[in-house]
Amino acid sequence: MKTALALDRGIRNALDWLTQNQYSDGYWNGMLESNCCMEAQWVMAMHILGRTDDSKYEGILRAILQKQRPDGSWDVYHDAPLGDINTTVECYAALRLAGHPPDGEPLRRAREWILRNGGLAKIRLFTRFWLACVGEWPWESLPVIPPEVIFVPKWAPFNIYRFASWARATFLPMSIVSARRPVFPAPPERRIDELFPGGRAVFDYTFPQKALTGFWSSFFRAADKFLHFWRLLPWQPARELSVKLVLEWVLKHQDGDGAWGGIQPPWVYALIALHVEGYRADHPVIAAGLSAWDKHWTYERDGAIHVQASESPVWDTMLAIQAVLDCGETCQTFPPLESALEYVLGKQILVQGDWAQFVPGVACGGWAFERANTWYPDLDDTAVAIAILLQIRESAPGHFHARIDDAVRRAEVWLRAMQSSNGGWGAFDKDNDTAALTQIPFCDFGEVIDPPSADLTGHKLEALGLLGRRLDDPAVSRAVDYLLREQEPEGPWFGRWGVNYIYGTALVLPGLRAVGFDMNDLRIKKAAAWVVAKQNGDGGWGELCGSYMDDALRGVGPSTPSQTAWALMALLATQSRDYEPAVRRGVDYLLATQKDNTWEQREYTGTGFPGYGVGERIRLGGNTAALLQGRELARGFMLNYNMYRHYFPLMALGRARRYFSQMSIN
Repeated sequence: MKTALALDRGIRNALDWLTQNQYSDGYWNGMLESNCCMEAQWVMAMHILGRTDDSKYEGILRAILQKQRPDGSWDVYHDAPLGDINTTVECYAALRLAGHPPDGEPLRRAREWILRNGGLAKIRLFTRFWLACVGEWPWESLPVIPPEVIFVPKWAPFNIYRFASWARATFLPMSIVSARRPVFPAPPERRIDELFPGGRAVFDYTFPQKALTGFWSSFFRAADKFLHFWRLLPWQPARELSVKLVLEWVLKHQDGDGAWGGIQPPWVYALIALHVEGYRADHPVIAAGLSAWDKHWTYERDGAIHVQASESPVWDTMLAIQAVLDCGETCQTFPPLESALEYVLGKQILVQGDWAQFVPGVACGGWAFERANTWYPDLDDTAVAIAILLQIRESAPGHFHARIDDAVRRAEVWLRAMQSSNGGWGAFDKDNDTAALTQIPFCDFGEVIDPPSADLTGHKLEALGLLGRRLDDPAVSRAVDYLLREQEPEGPWFGRWGVNYIYGTALVLPGLRAVGFDMNDLRIKKAAAWVVAKQNGDGGWGELCGSYMDDALRGVGPSTPSQTAWALMALLATQSRDYEPAVRRGVDYLLATQKDNTWEQREYTGTGFPGYGVGERIRLGGNTAALLQGRELARGFMLNYNMYRHYFPLMALGRARRYFSQMSIN
């Protein structure tokens, strides 16, 4: 390994970068990159809303053109093995709406790729939904999203609160649009007729179904046929009341910054639903929703304007604080910590959100991922908040102590109340695991339920361990049992929210160690051996997003700063000398690739949706055809958190320095 002096210098340079890049309000925030559906859907939404004079318009069109692959397609994540038919069709439609000619070079290449890869017959519901709104797809061919779902009682398996938070917040406004079936057609010269090479009259608009069997699959398909028939009846009892109630729900759930749910889909569909129901552009709700894009939700790069799917200031700030603490810094030695602490404390959510529907009588004490979202506090953010507050308390000025103690107390109560029956934790809700919902015809994209996962559960154990809870604590015991059941035969753990098995393992092992699990246990050794075996020749680690669909890619990919850091964090959690050579090589990789006090990373290592539908790990063998996707992740959604490349390497270097110091003492 390079000298201890080089390690100290690398840490100091990375800390300097954090000092220079902290916002005046005390937080850190990196861009949240996803795929070009964000920009394409924004363009289509502006067409629907009649807002094509927006000052961001041309910059967003440039972003779409910049992200086009050489083969003419657009993809779900950087360097995907294949373009994505859905993203490509949406980008094509957006560019045509904006006036780009079909015979121009970008659209010619895109059209050739689309037709070569199955054409419009392959696109998902969301893409068809957008095309229907702009008059390019018949509404009657789409699955029905009935607003009457608002009446389904809580005891029923398909009550709206049985869906994942992001799913319910998205399909409720969509249900209004589905019921009204509006059309905002493009001018004739901007339509996409050329994507129907045989003509629209002979095109097969049949909605592709996953290869599912069983009672619920048959039930929901029959229900969809009935809803199509029912819509044609002259009398539809409760239709207008259901639309009214859904509209009230949507209005109630608008965030303080004008967005909805802290993510793009419910936000953009809410605006369209309100527009369809007659809300004018100058209405305060619409005006706030439109102006939110001008605040924090877009970013400029290389002369183009990109649209974020979400934003992560709370998450980024807490993990940056953790990295600083891992390097041995305090509020006295690293002054930016104090304003960051103030920011985090000010973001604790003390009001009830949707989660309370099934966890009544519990006070909220969580944190959300985003800046202004209060309806959906995030259990993972809350666990990290507990961890950093406990660690920073000793060096924090005295006036913070009572606030920290109260915040941690409230957070622990809420976190414990949200533990699921199987011992794990989900992201936003408790026991949000009704698998039957995934077989509803309109649920053909991403994940629609929010069951527990190993990575999230690992973070909760780490928080509970710092609180002094050990294996004799009932919540800890159940969580450990859950994690041991979730371990893969080869040793690692699945990463639901980060790519992928490297991420899952990196969160589980520190969690187990924090609650006193025996790190000499053979299962721990097996996990660590798997991590070591996946180290690349350059000393780093990497894992491709395609590992969600190809088991051969588990732990396989070009080295990245964030995934190298995760692998190091996993090995360092064992506190074993057995892995010291691998740790030293990993540290060398991070030090060698540090540039301008930080790291570069184009690869996507964050996960929104693996695209399985069920929101948790599955056995890929024999199931891949049913998922309607390959390694391109056509039903998935991947993310590049731009600060992952910085605070996770810093976290790993800080922990490695402490590890080497302890090794020398012993």
